[in-house]
Amino acid sequence: MPFYVSPEQSMKDKADYARKGIARGRSAVVLQYDGGILFVADNISRTLHKISELYDRIAFAAVGRYNEFENLRQMGVRMADVRGYAYDRSDVSGRVLANIYAQTLGTVFSESNKPWEVEIVVAEVGEDAAADQIYRITFDGSVVDEQGFLAMGGSAEQVTTALKERFDKDASLGDALNAAVHALRHENGEERDLDAGGLEVAVLERERREHRKFRRITGDRLTGLMEEGASSAGGSGGGDSSEEESGSGSAQQNGS
Repeated sequence: MPFYVSPEQSMKDKADYARKGIARGRSAVVLQYDGGILFVADNISRTLHKISELYDRIAFAAVGRYNEFENLRQMGVRMADVRGYAYDRSDVSGRVLANIYAQTLGTVFSESNKPWEVEIVVAEVGEDAAADQIYRITFDGSVVDEQGFLAMGGSAEQVTTALKERFDKDASLGDALNAAVHALRHENGEERDLDAGGLEVAVLERERREHRKFRRITGDRLTGLMEEGASSAGGSGGGDSSEEESGSGSAQQNGS
């Protein structure tokens, strides 16, 4: 004879399960800077990405279980391509994709025995900072229109507190990267070492060519920006340069 479980208890159990799974992964942060939107993830993998391009001006960041949010990433790319082809490229927006993701995650959470252990961000860079859009979508399909910055995964509360201390939407790319790295170093409430080899960094650049605004920052460029940001935090100026490599990717395994 099956046991009866109230809907309230079932939803609570599924929410607790999803939160625990997401918390096992390392954090990622998204924040505005003077030239667009910056994405920084604690990620040692060079092939399994937490940050990816979705479409013109739109990028995706995620934490949690890799196979689940990789499915979401691929779904978003297909939806954006079909909508842009059928209508117009300008009809593909961050808000539309965020709503599609919210509906998908909400359906999985309410109808499946196991919720997806993911938390994602869809960000769109606008013509100016006021037009930027950053949406956080949680495992249960909730959508939050974030302002300025956010942290997710791992110890998001500690990372958010540390990021808030240094966030400045008018900062240069180097200074914004320094603020993000400073916050990620304080994950779990303890300061730890974090170098360029342990980071995945990308930007949506406002002044980049008309369609492809997404660009990854790697190698010497990333190291140089980190040094410039650290120097600026110590009293000198920051810098603003980035890597030519761009494109979409998959995302990082949970807990790595």
